[in-house]
Amino acid sequence: MDWPPHSRERRVWTPRQRQGSKADRTLAHIEVSIPPRIAGLHYDPAGAVARAHESATIAVARLEAGFGDHLAPLADFLLRSESVASSKIEHIDAGWRAFGRALADGKASDEAKSQLAAVTALIAMVDAAGAGLMSVGSLLDAHRVLMAPDYYAARGSGAFRDVQNWIGGSDYTPINASHVPPPADLVPELMDDLVEFANRTDLPILGQAAIAHAQFESIHPFGDGNGRIGRALISAILRRRGLTRRITVPLASAMLADTSRYFRRLDDYRDGDADGFVEYVATATIHASEAAQDSARALAELPDHWRHTIKPRTNSADETLLERLLDTPIFNADTARRITGTSSVNTYRALNRLTDAGVLEVLSESKRNRIWAAIDVLAELDALSSAIGKRTTDHLRPQPGGPEPSHTAAGEPAE
Repeated sequence: MDWPPHSRERRVWTPRQRQGSKADRTLAHIEVSIPPRIAGLHYDPAGAVARAHESATIAVARLEAGFGDHLAPLADFLLRSESVASSKIEHIDAGWRAFGRALADGKASDEAKSQLAAVTALIAMVDAAGAGLMSVGSLLDAHRVLMAPDYYAARGSGAFRDVQNWIGGSDYTPINASHVPPPADLVPELMDDLVEFANRTDLPILGQAAIAHAQFESIHPFGDGNGRIGRALISAILRRRGLTRRITVPLASAMLADTSRYFRRLDDYRDGDADGFVEYVATATIHASEAAQDSARALAELPDHWRHTIKPRTNSADETLLERLLDTPIFNADTARRITGTSSVNTYRALNRLTDAGVLEVLSESKRNRIWAAIDVLAELDALSSAIGKRTTDHLRPQPGGPEPSHTAAGEPAE
């Protein structure tokens, strides 16, 4: 269907300092992209897009109905998977073991702390959306949480940018940028318009979430963190509209599998192709939801596998720990003692037996804060991301006798 493209405006460029090439230093004007106001626009997909939208909605509902209530640990599992994959799109990848240390309050790298902050920010946005109307304030709060681990970024967090930003091109000016968002003075009104759109209840749910995400990325309201907050916005709208109640669809893994296509589809949205981006998100949702169902089944089978491996005595510390591993797959000694409800000696003996049997792995040998993880759960996190990526790339491969897929060079936008 018709969707208004971004308009272009010529603006005076006033650099803060003269740096870069001669072209950077002599730049006097730039062309900025102005997103349309969408709060009152209607969206009604048709044809193949409508069919993809319907299939995606069914896939999410099936995942929620089949596992959302019956496998409670899946909620945390998918939250972590989505947040970590979203961080990887921005080249923030500490690895699951480092992330586990951060999760258990152990000594962790800056990247691991950043990934954990992405989890916390996603939870904040989804919870706020589930509790009522979305607001600019909830977005600012989530951004503050996301930026907290970075001392310098944290000082300007929780507020919209007050300078011009751009994606790609030069480090010093918007020359050759792949996208130049609207000037800072337009950001507040554009974000008010976006939040009004996100709160509507008369739009196809997944289409609304996809368009809101593309609009957010086009506005690029923050100095940093736009990608992660923008992708979290999709999950927040799905919760706000009631399509999800417990689970989070791990869409970011599908986007991570082919980032060039993801960024290209965002560019197409700016040219007025809302259908293309909605269909892209719908297809990614189907792949992510189906792969998540496979992971849910794998997780559900783990407790029996562990019990068969360990053969714990009834009411033993070993048995108590095994029963809680899906809920708490990463923990330190204090948490283990609370779970077992027994002495430190008995708890450590149980931990050693589970580690020797290969059920647990020690993530941190620190004497003050030793950390363990259920390695089968960590392995399944990697397996889920890989499975979504494989489904995504397989879908893009040309079918026998069909046309070759087109490839268009696309710069990778920074947050």
